[in-house]
Amino acid sequence: MANPSVDVNESVSQLADTWESIVLDYGAGYITNRNSLAFRWADSKFSFFNCITLMEHLTDIDSLNNCLTSSARYMHERSEPGFLWLFEEMLDPEIRTRIPEAASASGLHVALTGYGMALDEISPDSPSHPDLTFVRVDTDDDLLHYADINSLAYGMPIESGRDGLRDSDLWRNEAYAYLGIYRGEPVSAAASIQTNGRLFLALVATRPDMQRKGFGEATVQKALYEGSRATGIKRSVLHATEAGRPVYERIGYRQTSTIRFLTLKN
Repeated sequence: MANPSVDVNESVSQLADTWESIVLDYGAGYITNRNSLAFRWADSKFSFFNCITLMEHLTDIDSLNNCLTSSARYMHERSEPGFLWLFEEMLDPEIRTRIPEAASASGLHVALTGYGMALDEISPDSPSHPDLTFVRVDTDDDLLHYADINSLAYGMPIESGRDGLRDSDLWRNEAYAYLGIYRGEPVSAAASIQTNGRLFLALVATRPDMQRKGFGEATVQKALYEGSRATGIKRSVLHATEAGRPVYERIGYRQTSTIRFLTLKN
């Protein structure tokens, strides 16, 4: 069967390389590649920072089973939960439908579905929203607000996001991370991170009580605009949830892959 497309390989490598920076920034955890898998595990309470992803094309069910079993074994050894990000396009079509069955046999389950997306040309126009001002994250308080918005948006305890971003140099100094401010209160968050000639969009969130007002979309555009203006990079890659995908499509992103997020069964 055909190998994964350039867009799919880009999406996978952007995840592995950006998450390597995240784990190094966190200051703990594990970074290695073995048996076709990239382990980028911060061992943080913020479970999205604990990541395994498949880096090579698999053509048969035995190879998929080995991938899932190795991932489950590793997760059992860790102190914090996380996910295997399994890009469907890294598997031959005939074994993609067997992911839930194979996952269950390995002690995993599909927790949610996401999408790899790419934007070919970041808009050169300065973004705005009539009800928002934007603040770049550069203080401890900014970092806490950024973490809390993400925790609330993803239904996690407040401490989870704070643990993931505690004392982060990456988010304060290297990422183009922005808060959207509404009536003096931070309500939305987005960051673009320079990774191998791309701007990787990460940790996009809007406070649940402030959604459906265009705040998230405007803050995304701000993070992209400032990142592109500073670096000259025009292409962006991200990984979206089902709820977030329409927002990114309005900005101009297109879907490049489907991602199954697998974690240990309870």
